[in-house]
Amino acid sequence: MTRRTRVRFAPSPTGPLHMGGVRTALYNYLYAKQKGGDFIIRIEDTDSQRFVSGAEQYIIESLRWCGIIPDEGVDMTTGEVVKEPSAKHPHAPYRQSERKSIYRKYAEQLVESGNAYYAFDTAEELGKARAEAEAAGQTFIYNASTRGSLRNSLNMSAEEVAKLLQERTDWTIRFKMPQNRIVAMDDMIRGHVEVNSSTLDDKVLWKRADELPTYHLANIVDDHLMEISDVIRGEEWLPSLPLHYLLYEAFGWSDTMPRFAHLPLLLKPVGNGKLSKRDGDKMGFPVFPLNWQNSEGETYHGYREDGYFPEAFVNLLAMLGWNPGTEQELFTMSELVEAFSIEHVSKSGAKFNPDKAKWFNKEYLRKKSGEELADLFSVILEQKGIKAERDYVVKVCELVKERVSFVKEIWDVASYLFVAPTSYNEKDVAKFWKAENYVPAMEIALIIADEGMEKAEQTIRDRALPMGKIMNCIRLALVGASSGLGIGDIFALIGREEFLKRIENIQKVLG
Repeated sequence: MTRRTRVRFAPSPTGPLHMGGVRTALYNYLYAKQKGGDFIIRIEDTDSQRFVSGAEQYIIESLRWCGIIPDEGVDMTTGEVVKEPSAKHPHAPYRQSERKSIYRKYAEQLVESGNAYYAFDTAEELGKARAEAEAAGQTFIYNASTRGSLRNSLNMSAEEVAKLLQERTDWTIRFKMPQNRIVAMDDMIRGHVEVNSSTLDDKVLWKRADELPTYHLANIVDDHLMEISDVIRGEEWLPSLPLHYLLYEAFGWSDTMPRFAHLPLLLKPVGNGKLSKRDGDKMGFPVFPLNWQNSEGETYHGYREDGYFPEAFVNLLAMLGWNPGTEQELFTMSELVEAFSIEHVSKSGAKFNPDKAKWFNKEYLRKKSGEELADLFSVILEQKGIKAERDYVVKVCELVKERVSFVKEIWDVASYLFVAPTSYNEKDVAKFWKAENYVPAMEIALIIADEGMEKAEQTIRDRALPMGKIMNCIRLALVGASSGLGIGDIFALIGREEFLKRIENIQKVLG
């Protein structure tokens, strides 16, 4: 019987969701949708010390903006993580802190089967053991080589263990890592991997202090109970894979263990290393999907607020580490679902290129109609207190969309189509506003107003006037600078009356 595809994105609410995390969610979503399966959101908030208020809602809103909509785990109409089981959300609750009663039972089960043990070492005792190892030029590791000399149930009588379990609240349950065993694993991206268990430590699985599991136990138990078929996650979890393999084995769940795929890192544009907020600050690009304000009041810029279209952001993320095997670069979400293949995800890190990110947005802007852009640009006009007929705004957007990468840039390149210039670029004035140019230019402007561009251009040719200098003098009057749309296009938009007003005004200002 074929197993239904079920994948999950399991972020921790410890701060804003990095764009690398969004890419992990996207790849999970594409994989599930392509196979007709389920995409699940699960909030892994077992690290109570690193919990950040508002981070959970930030994660959900980021995914909503991107169109990465879960089938299970979050009610997207309310934006809430589901707490109560239902037909649509049968495995609720989906927040690990609300599932805490589940995990101790499984941790105790491992103790009973001999795959885990109680550890009573204090932080001071472990610190001392590390210091002694370092003094001897070694690295301390809590496993078969050291556990025999440490304070745990493997070295104590049943009576002593029972007494400490009752009296102490700082004990933990650790996994008993087998000694000198080759753990053979398979990864859908990286292929076959083998690790000797003697290089691994006895990870803490459950803590009595807060009665919460660590990531490792909660992750495995929840993936099993939620029937996850494939785990697609970041490269940083690759070192944990041997432990996870062994945990599935220890629980007797090897037959239902999911397949694993570890995604490559997103790398900084210049130099080596993982893409970070610092890189974005230094080079002026965001690394988060949405704006985020930290507890100190510092704002991290997001792609949404910087003017990126969600479909452009999703497209650029999809291409960071995945290759469709063709020359195609622009994909709708449905096209990504059809084309995506986990086997075509690269093993090596993907360098982020901020210029390429802007290129994606420019391409999506060009594909939008004047009506769509007018809807977005009208908000900017309203903020500036400018009223304009909708048809006029549509025409402007259609004319200038090839010149911009973001909707907000329409104002930068076309403000003169809404507000007449009151000053003129000094360099352009010095270069073009000379009597031999502007005197005939003002005559040509009147011909444009009365007889049209074709007659004006023919007159310039007949009189052997310098076309570029004449037109730049006229454009100075209309735009305030020598750059801008063609004069015929400007005239058609602003009309004869406004055109002549601007010609008259530049003569008043510049003489």
